Amino acid sequence: MVTPQTQQTSPSPLDIIVIGAGLSGLSTAISCALAGHNVVILEAAKELAEIGAGLQITPNASKIFQQFGVYDELEATAAEPSFLQVRRFCDGKILSRTDDFNGDMRRKYGAPFWDLHRVDVQRALADRARQLGAELRLGARIADVDFDGPLVKLENGEKITADLVVGADGLWSKCRERFLAMKGQSDSPLPTGDLAYRIVLKLDEVDDPVLREWISKPSCQFWIGPGAHVVAYSLRDGYMFNIVLLVPDNLPANVARQPGSLDEMRQLFSSWDPVLNRFLDQVKTAVDKWKLMHRPELDSWVSEKSNFVFVGDACHPMLPYLAQGANSSIEDGAVLGNVLAALDAKSQLPQALSLYEQLRKKRSEAIVRETFAQRKDFHMVNGMEQQARDELMLSQLGTQITTRFPSRWQCPEVQPWLYGYDAQKETEAALREAPLGRARQARSVDECRR
Repeated sequence: MVTPQTQQTSPSPLDIIVIGAGLSGLSTAISCALAGHNVVILEAAKELAEIGAGLQITPNASKIFQQFGVYDELEATAAEPSFLQVRRFCDGKILSRTDDFNGDMRRKYGAPFWDLHRVDVQRALADRARQLGAELRLGARIADVDFDGPLVKLENGEKITADLVVGADGLWSKCRERFLAMKGQSDSPLPTGDLAYRIVLKLDEVDDPVLREWISKPSCQFWIGPGAHVVAYSLRDGYMFNIVLLVPDNLPANVARQPGSLDEMRQLFSSWDPVLNRFLDQVKTAVDKWKLMHRPELDSWVSEKSNFVFVGDACHPMLPYLAQGANSSIEDGAVLGNVLAALDAKSQLPQALSLYEQLRKKRSEAIVRETFAQRKDFHMVNGMEQQARDELMLSQLGTQITTRFPSRWQCPEVQPWLYGYDAQKETEAALREAPLGRARQARSVDECRR
């Protein structure tokens, strides 16, 4: 059993409203509740049935689950990939492979790489938030946010005030819309040019013995090809298999999600690895097509009065190509709660939110840019650049990778930067360097001298 890490508790509790009960909102709620603050989570959905399936939790987030006290519960439902490999799209030729991937992650970063069902993670976080005293209100749809109060107005007319409002309402954020309107600005989610098919297969519904072995023995598999790639991995300790197909976007401009055709999906991959096609032949039910979107960087995540702050996809939505959307959202929630745990007085809130933004904004936006770079390297069309990429990958096959690598999942430069991040240590180090009370103490000394 993993014992939850201790967290400082603020002697000056805040009343905090978290808008959104996705992974960023629930992580924020848990971290702030652990810090001794009073938390209300407002979620528009009438039940927690988050859409989606597979979720790759990398060590930078799984170590946060120890702090949150949900590690043991999630470990019981996790699939831990024993190897990771990248294949050429047409014939399945292995371009790169990392054996003992699970052991490698634990040795390097002190925490596991898990493949989990998104619903399992959301439910565990929601239960933990409630256990810590956070109030979760479902069916609470936001009509407006008043950044002077701050005050949140619900569609039923109810008004709720707080010391701090946290915008955790995702890509299509109402909070972001109101935040920018306050400044006379606006933006909308932008298409990336890609869409995703998401598939989940169950072990007991697959008869093919080769495919059953793939599912029951967890690994992380990639196929990379011209303008597209595929990632596949096991869930729930090898009883389910998650496949995500990333392809050029052909949805209408104003459509974010639409039922997909199995025939169209199979045709797109008809020339790809026969093993992948055997998996696709197992798909019997309809699949949805999801347009992949991003948004411009915000100038600031914090309101002028320091009574509102963003976390997660509302401020830094990410392409799924590094699996960091969920992980960085969990980081956001952990860091915000860790900073707010250090509050001695409500007057320090501006300093606290400024420190949170300093710790999170640069890193998150750098990850966003890195996801686009990963897409470029995985989606190369056949030609000289693609051949050079493949030759580089093959040159490192069977050896320890020693150079900047096209697969950032294995790259000795990018992987430590992503997976080695420790939200608690980062916050503690920043607070040692710049304690929240320092500015207030300096002002008091100046006043005494005068």
